[in-house]
Amino acid sequence: MLSSSEQAEGGPEGAMKILILGAGQVGSSAALHLSREEANEVTVVDMRANVLRELQDRLDIRTVVGYAGHPDVLERAGARDADIIVAITDSDETNMVACQIAYTLFHTPTKIARIRAAEYMTARKLFTQDAIPVDVRISPEQLVCEYVEQLILYPGALQVLDFADGRVRLVCARADRSGSLVGQKISTLKDHIPNTEGRIAAIYREGKSLEPRGDTIINEGDEVFFIATRQDVRVFMSEMRQLEDPVKRVVIAGGGNIGVRLASALEHSNQVKIIERDPDQARIISEQLNKAIVLVGDAADEELLLEENIDNVDVFCALTNAEEANILSAMLAKRLGAHKVMALINRPSYAELVESGSIDIAISPQQVTIGSLLAHVRRGDVVKVHSLRRGAAEAIEAVAHGGRNESQVVGRKIENLGLPKGTRIVSIVRGDEVIMAHHDTVIETDDHVILFMTDRRKIDKIETLFQVGVSFV
Repeated sequence: MLSSSEQAEGGPEGAMKILILGAGQVGSSAALHLSREEANEVTVVDMRANVLRELQDRLDIRTVVGYAGHPDVLERAGARDADIIVAITDSDETNMVACQIAYTLFHTPTKIARIRAAEYMTARKLFTQDAIPVDVRISPEQLVCEYVEQLILYPGALQVLDFADGRVRLVCARADRSGSLVGQKISTLKDHIPNTEGRIAAIYREGKSLEPRGDTIINEGDEVFFIATRQDVRVFMSEMRQLEDPVKRVVIAGGGNIGVRLASALEHSNQVKIIERDPDQARIISEQLNKAIVLVGDAADEELLLEENIDNVDVFCALTNAEEANILSAMLAKRLGAHKVMALINRPSYAELVESGSIDIAISPQQVTIGSLLAHVRRGDVVKVHSLRRGAAEAIEAVAHGGRNESQVVGRKIENLGLPKGTRIVSIVRGDEVIMAHHDTVIETDDHVILFMTDRRKIDKIETLFQVGVSFV
């Protein structure tokens, strides 16, 4: 493994220098995504030399062994020249201290911190330049909770992702024979639902991307990504599969941060039970929740699940810290009759394996979280990024700035933009208006442009398109 000083030589000219503190699941995922882009120069700091060595064997990155909250470690890692510091260790306090040091000693322009404790996230006036100088706070637990909430709100969806402050949603659903559009050409969609706003963004058939054209026929088993206004999502869902009844009964395995947040969010609109092994933790969370029922026990205990009438449960969410336990309890719940089961799984190889079996949805905290990081790393004004298909694809919301002379997109038709292969502009939000994009749609200043990329390796070209010229002020 090269030393830090040896690796520091010869980075790409004009590269964005990104310092990642923490090589856990989220940090490693961030390093993987960011190092694959030519315009980034990535350094990862962690206490565990063996973890960094494994990362460096796989990725083109610098690594520094040391404590992320120490000034000398940050200086060795290149904090003095870093454009962005991403503090995502397992310790909120270490992340906050690292951002403070980066601001005070090294004047790092952008400081992103993982903050897990709700007590910090909700504290007023804590995160300012005069107090703790964190520019962007990311809570993976909160993001995962919101992600699962959307899946419960739209039963039958595999993913539900927000754009333009929730006015537009990108939804992934697996087509089945009961869907109105299944077996028909996409062009018939406007005949089925003539007074709605929506569009098919991408199709995946047997794991491979298929460009959606008017004469493309939707097959049973296709994974279909469609974009629609919030009020039209269910109408479009019915084109892909039979609409499911709203979720009423939810069982959550695991009384940790995510489980408790989800129970708190759902308990006023659903019948919620939460299963926690630790009696002391169960007592604590029972005092935090108002309506949810807290049970002490093992979520993989068949007798307990049968006692709780698991066959009448609409959704079973396995959200413990142990992914093997999540897989086992979710598979058992499905076998015993739970209508839909979800499991929190960190390893991508596990997620792909279980989704092809009896688990309906594998939830990846890294994939849910990485989009929030990428939105703050992208060049151009990118306000939202969602990582899709285990990181192979992305959906992006970018804002068009400047006039025709300063911008490569403003005042031009979509067909003339020269978008890379596999990239489609699917929707434009202009003020309060949602426009489903066509080849002759002209982009205007301040449009929020929503793109779907089946090959995220082309992201550099998209970033360049949405950057304004030096004359723009």
